[in-house]
Amino acid sequence: TMTSVRSAAGVALPPIRLAVERARQEALRRELDGCQLLAGIWCHGFTVAQLRSIRASLPSTARLLVAKNSDLAAAVEGTRWESLRPCARGMNAWLFVRSDEIPPALRPYRDFQKEWRLQLNDFTGAVYEGRLYGPDDFAQLEAMPTRVQSYQYLLGCLQMPAVSVLAALRARQEAMAQAEQPPAEEAAPAPAPEQ
Repeated sequence: TMTSVRSAAGVALPPIRLAVERARQEALRRELDGCQLLAGIWCHGFTVAQLRSIRASLPSTARLLVAKNSDLAAAVEGTRWESLRPCARGMNAWLFVRSDEIPPALRPYRDFQKEWRLQLNDFTGAVYEGRLYGPDDFAQLEAMPTRVQSYQYLLGCLQMPAVSVLAALRARQEAMAQAEQPPAEEAAPAPAPEQ
């Protein structure tokens, strides 16, 4: 029997469509490797130029992708990122951060929001260290200390006891040095004035 081209194409399309979908999901899984933070950004109405502007301002450790929510939901299934699935609704762009320098990765988008006055296009949620952060919790992520600030604090904590010990040793050394000095000769009492 003769089969039409249309019916033959209809049979071939689902496997092709499925293969493309799996390839997109696998690409998202690769993005998740080494990722420290995954954040959703509601990007309804963004132009291509605006997305390029955001991408250009991100640090090298962050990457912004626009992906189908169903693909992202499938990619995060069974991973530590799975708690982000409820945020995968509407038009989202996904911010993948491969560093523990979270505030510098979020700041470019906040600057973009202010510049373009896009307060409604906010973060939809994020997962960091296995915890889901909602849109109202982003202030905590943005206020986190950077690695350099953490190291400075740690170094300060380590230095303070050493400085205290050195100050105590120096004070003791000075006290001992004063104790070893011979007492200064007392001056003879001045003669009493005559009346």
